[in-house]
Amino acid sequence: MSRDSAERMNSLSKNLVSATMDKAAWNNSTIIKENVAEQISALTQQSGQDILLFSSGTLVQTLMQQDLVDRYHLLVYPVILGKGKRLFQDGSQANLRLIDTKVFSSGVAALIYQPD
Repeated sequence: MSRDSAERMNSLSKNLVSATMDKAAWNNSTIIKENVAEQISALTQQSGQDILLFSSGTLVQTLMQQDLVDRYHLLVYPVILGKGKRLFQDGSQANLRLIDTKVFSSGVAALIYQPD
């Protein structure tokens, strides 16, 4: 990460959803421990930038159940593992509409969907 990118990231407001953290080490960070869906819903009502979610299948499930996901950015890597943690739990259901794609020189495909 370049110095400019790091400075920009540090200046952004960050909300961390965690049941175990008591203090966030990253600048401009707030920890959300309880009433997650309600607090995320309140964040969506504020003006400003999009809310991005990284690396939490559990949180995705919570937000899906509350209809709080506006767009899915999925990266498909050209590797078959045959096992691993699933992003969507058994019983999850959503009708999605593909709105954009991009294929990188590495073979990774970015698929962007909106709930239909």
